[in-house]
Amino acid sequence: MLSALMSKRKASPSSSGPPKKVQSKNGAFGRDSLGAYIDNPRKYEASRVVFYDDDFVAVNDRYPKSSVHTLLLPRSHQHTLQHPFDAFEDAEFLARVREQAAKLKQIVGEELQRRYGKFSQQDIPRERVLNGEVVLANGEELPVGRDWQKEVQVGIHAHPSMNHLHIHVLSVDRYSEFLKHRKHYNSFATPFFVDLAEFPLAKDDERRTRRSPNRNMQCWRCGKNFENKFARLKEHLKEEFDDWKKE
Repeated sequence: MLSALMSKRKASPSSSGPPKKVQSKNGAFGRDSLGAYIDNPRKYEASRVVFYDDDFVAVNDRYPKSSVHTLLLPRSHQHTLQHPFDAFEDAEFLARVREQAAKLKQIVGEELQRRYGKFSQQDIPRERVLNGEVVLANGEELPVGRDWQKEVQVGIHAHPSMNHLHIHVLSVDRYSEFLKHRKHYNSFATPFFVDLAEFPLAKDDERRTRRSPNRNMQCWRCGKNFENKFARLKEHLKEEFDDWKKE
């Protein structure tokens, strides 16, 4: 959870007016469960909702596949039930999504630094100031440290598992108890995951017809091929996570 950075924010005025309520086909369960956040973000605690306004809601994924995993949910009645390939054909809408995704990416990067900066070699000068070991001179700024935003992915699945349009904004580490099988891993480690920056896709882009991330598993960091041996990959991901934090 983004415990230190999340707080509910009142919805800001929007030229489009209040969002229309999205009716979930089967209530707030299964493939329609994201609709509950879109309909009424005020209902949820800050541990779940990162921010919201009339047009977007950002939430922590209930079943994260990395140590920090958030979702950006557009509230546009026109787009929310569209496949992302179709929704992102709308250039104006795509621009708004990119703007809000960048905002959420910054928040995720700040959360990564808050959690793991104390382990990172690149953050040592910054941490020494924060810990009181070094006192800044007048006018001297806190060292920026590691660029944690480079450790954040932003994109969608070629074949989403949920009905409501959602953009994943998550850390690259794939370190989570909810990462339980090959499909979970490969859905973020293969072309099945499409970076938001690549939209709109060409009409003949092969990812438009990609249905399954069913292939050998390769480590996101070192490239080692674990074939279909998920238990071995999970052990390896813990080692990579510890080393990644120290960079």
